[in-house]
Order: sequence, then structure tokens, then C-alpha cells
Amino acid sequence: MEKAIDPPTPSVRSPVGVQFKTAGPIFAHDRGRLVLSEGDLVVVEAERGTALGTVTAPSAAMLKGAERPPRVLRKADPRDLARDELNKQREREALHLCLRRIGERKMSMKIVGVRYQFDGGKAVVYFAAEGRVDFRELVRDLAQALRTRIEMKQIGSRDETKLVGGIGPCGREQCCSSWLREFQAVSVKMAKEQGLSLNPSKLSGMCGRLKCCLRYEYDTYLELRRPLPRIGTSIASLKGDGQVVGHNTLKQTALIRRVEDGTEVEVTLAEIVEKRAQ
Repeated sequence: MEKAIDPPTPSVRSPVGVQFKTAGPIFAHDRGRLVLSEGDLVVVEAERGTALGTVTAPSAAMLKGAERPPRVLRKADPRDLARDELNKQREREALHLCLRRIGERKMSMKIVGVRYQFDGGKAVVYFAAEGRVDFRELVRDLAQALRTRIEMKQIGSRDETKLVGGIGPCGREQCCSSWLREFQAVSVKMAKEQGLSLNPSKLSGMCGRLKCCLRYEYDTYLELRRPLPRIGTSIASLKGDGQVVGHNTLKQTALIRRVEDGTEVEVTLAEIVEKRAQ
């Protein structure tokens, strides 16, 4: 069900969020007197010309923005939708042309996708490559064949996966291509804190980098681990005195090796009587 966004008042600038691709960044735009709902397709001002985007709710940061945002020009009409379909067709044709041209030149680059500007004035070619690529002749060739300006944009493995999409090992669509708007830093430390196997094949996503989902529960694990005694700490417990050799973070228990017989026993926080200095 569409969520209506409150109509603007004539005296106050009323920003609205607009995104241009699924799971893409949200940009503030001034809707003026237009009454819009989430999910509406709109034509907006762009750096050069116009762009087609989807309305979403503005964030608090947008509402506090001091600078004048670009305007929402109108709700998309049938002609705008027809132009969008034409652009998608041109993108497919341009992609096939790019693949042929780099194959003929034996260029060490991988074409990931082509995106046309809404007004057709420019085509952006996204590619991946190990190093620098001299694509000047390719750009001239494509510009002449497609009769539009060409921009070549090199992207990394994460952005490539976000653009292409796919199904992750969990069986669901990739987070980056379905809802994750921004990439955040992910480290092996996050896997260690969650007690996960450090096998690279299990920790890596389709992009070959550490899975974004490693950070989803990281803060929760840190919070749950905080009251547990550190590994190596000597403690006194209702089940005997010993040294902490492991944790079960989710159960909120510690595994201790008892001094008296060397047996490993699991104790809860309530069963810990005293923590002793190492």
C-alpha cells in the first residue's frame, strides 16, 4: 500500500527523497506544490538535463539541508515511461556493441553494464579491470556508433556485484542489489567475535570480498560478550574454580577448566562467584 507524503505548504521548501535505482542512494529533491506518494515515478532535474526516479520518504538529514535541492519537475507520464523503455532497449544494444568492440580489440576489461541518461544525451559504460585501461579509441568508436556522449566508469568488485545482482548462499537476493544502499567496512575481526569459521570460502560473498552480513549482528555480539569473563581469566563458580577457556555468547555462558580435576564445565553468569586477576 502506498504511503502518502504530506502535501507541501506554499511558504516552506518541502524536500522529498528520490532514488534512481533499486537499493541506490536517496537524494533530496524539492517537490514544490506536487502531491506525491512513495513509489511514484517522477521526472527530476539532473546535472545535465533530466532523470527518472522513484519517490521515497526523505530522511532527517534531507529536511535539515540548507542548500536548495534540485526540483521534481512532474510525475512521469506515458511518454516518459515510453522513453524509459526505449532507453533500456538502447542499453541492451549498447552492451552487445561494447562486448563486440572490446573482443575485437582484445582489451583486458570486463563490461558490467551500460546506463543511458534519461534524455539520451549520455551513456555510461561500467567496467571492471585489474589495472588502468586505455579506452580512448573505444570511446570514439562507441560515440560514433551510438551517436551520444560516452562516459567510461571503472568500478570495484563490490559495485560490480551490486550492479549485476544475483542469489547469495543464503538463498535470497544479494543484500547489496536488493536493499543495502551503502557499503560499510567489514573485517575478519567481526567473524572472530561471532565465533565463525575463518574459512575464506565461507566468509566471502559473490564479489570475493567479506560478506556484508558479517556486520549485521556484530554489535549485538559485542554487547552480549561484555559481561562474560575474558578467556584466560581465573574465576570461582558454584561448579568449581577454574580458568575460562571459551564462551557461548548467545547462551551467555562461559566454559571453564576446573583446577581440581581439569574437567571443562559450562557456567552461567549467575553461577560465577568471583572473577580473579590473571
